[in-house]
Amino acid sequence: MSQVPTWFERKFEFSFPVELHPNLLARLRGTPARLEETLRGRSHKTLTRKVEEKWSTQEHAGHLLDLEPLWLARVDDYVAARHQLTVADLKNRRTHEANHNARPSEEILTEFRAARERLLKRVDELGGSLFASAIPHPRLKTPMRLVDHLFFVAEHDDHHLARIWELLNTSR
Repeated sequence: MSQVPTWFERKFEFSFPVELHPNLLARLRGTPARLEETLRGRSHKTLTRKVEEKWSTQEHAGHLLDLEPLWLARVDDYVAARHQLTVADLKNRRTHEANHNARPSEEILTEFRAARERLLKRVDELGGSLFASAIPHPRLKTPMRLVDHLFFVAEHDDHHLARIWELLNTSR
């Protein structure tokens, strides 16, 4: 049984100052390296092992890659001043259909690093005032500033990194 809290049951409080956005960007920049370090040297069998028919380590890594287009679309939502953030596929069909376990882990890691760099490059192009702009999040039903969105992405990264760590360090 996982000790990592269920993502969809998480509650978020966005009360921190906008000025923390550089810290959040540093966290987001570090995710590819942390993921690579965690998976490095592991056998394909280990990375693709499923526990209780849930996602394998490699599927969690692939899921991080699968969500990068959503995170980027939401940044563009702020730029375009949309009335609601782009809706996520709460069933995670992309991850379920991707067959990440059939792919080399290095391919997933390389693609994730490139996708994350695109996201960060896009955010780096934005003016500072945009970080305080708020748009309602479709699932949470609460206004989310761009800086809150970055926090949300970092928390999502950490959620899956924690689950990966748990899968790799728990004996069957």
